[in-house]
Amino acid sequence: MDILFVAGNARSLIANRGDLIRDMLSRGLTVAAAVPTRDYLPEVEKLGIDVYPFEMGRTGINPLSDLRTTFSLVRLMRRLRPKAVFGYTVKPVIYGSVAARIARVPRVYSMVTGLGHVFTTRSARTQAIRSILTRLYRLGIHCSDRVFFQNPDDERDFSELGIVRDRGKIVRINGSGVDIERFARQPLPEGAPVFLFIGRLLTEKGVAEFVEAATTLQVRYPAARFVAVGPHDPSLPHALRGAVLEQWKRDGVVEFIGNVADVRPWLAQCSVFVLPSYREGTPRSVLEAMSIGRAIVTSDAPGCRETVVDGVNGFLVPPRDAASLAEVMQRFLDRPTLVNDMAEASRRMVEEKYDVRKVNRVIMEALGL
Repeated sequence: MDILFVAGNARSLIANRGDLIRDMLSRGLTVAAAVPTRDYLPEVEKLGIDVYPFEMGRTGINPLSDLRTTFSLVRLMRRLRPKAVFGYTVKPVIYGSVAARIARVPRVYSMVTGLGHVFTTRSARTQAIRSILTRLYRLGIHCSDRVFFQNPDDERDFSELGIVRDRGKIVRINGSGVDIERFARQPLPEGAPVFLFIGRLLTEKGVAEFVEAATTLQVRYPAARFVAVGPHDPSLPHALRGAVLEQWKRDGVVEFIGNVADVRPWLAQCSVFVLPSYREGTPRSVLEAMSIGRAIVTSDAPGCRETVVDGVNGFLVPPRDAASLAEVMQRFLDRPTLVNDMAEASRRMVEEKYDVRKVNRVIMEALGL
């Protein structure tokens, strides 16, 4: 076997690594993936590769559980004997890389796709976890031959924290890229503006700020629509409280659609895409909105700020600031021509910088493929 991906969940393997896997398969490489049992989806089998479920806790640090995860991956790698292992998201980077070294896999690669809620939340508990996680990350990165970063802020933070001590390992990429043919340019909808949020309903995605901004604007612009697409999983850290979500639904300012199999019809309906996230690797939802040609409003935060040239293809707002978000969204309501100009700029930016074929080429070259 040429390469084994160690995934954080099946959904991300399909959405974020699917194009890379297909590129590898087209070159005649043998590819497989290890996917946590808890997050397994039957759709992952459509990737056309062998998929091996393994046990891994979704969140938290449990020494006994994480040790079992590591050695289950060691056993799998010894059985499959891959020439390379590629882990992404926190636990696969840490435990997948350590397991690969124990199993004597010749080449080990890691991708940092964002730092997660432990690094975006300030509390005594997260501070303690962050200290432990920093040490674990340091071990995982030490075991990796190359480390891919999706934005300069994560790269800088990992260097300053001493997690990456050999900068020769670092490879910067423009997110996971986007298939600009699958997310082809779409005409803007007619009628009143539609503001769209796509993402899991987590506080760190900025959904509360989106709802607050929408509530402010609806009073003056009753024709405008505000739509949120994405799943609500109460088991995740920083998931919205169910009672809060139900109240928002009753208020009716924002239309909550839930999870969907294909976001493209929803992107096509929107005029402006809004993601007020606190931190990302590079948000795929933003890249998909840019690809079909939409103006973007997102946070001036790591991972998000790279997708917008402020005033050109959208606007940047301070994270956790609903008032500033409402002010920027209002500009599109007062000056509808902004939507058209910024939509074109978004599409051009994607073609130049975020085309998945260009991103994959950088990854493949770094892998020696």
